[in-house]
Amino acid sequence: MDVIDKIIAEKKLKAADAGYHTIRVLENGGKIRALVVKGDNTMHVEYTCPSCKHSAYKKQPYVLVSKAARVRFSVKCDKCGFEIKVEKLKGGKKPKKKEEP
Repeated sequence: MDVIDKIIAEKKLKAADAGYHTIRVLENGGKIRALVVKGDNTMHVEYTCPSCKHSAYKKQPYVLVSKAARVRFSVKCDKCGFEIKVEKLKGGKKPKKKEEP
């Protein structure tokens, strides 16, 4: 998962140049990283599928979502077709509270 690192190095991007950037660890050993450069509507996505462990790089259109939406974006695995949904960090799933004995 180093395609996005190469894009950042080639274009000499800084944090301020990113319209959207996230790195998430998913359940079952999956990972996803996404980058949108300001002024560009293309999302660069690298992922490891939590279902089949396939790693790939994709480009897809970046679509802004409403503040009420739970899911920021989703990507379909090229190998098994599993849909990887990336939820917003704010207002997303709450961690389960541990029960006290």
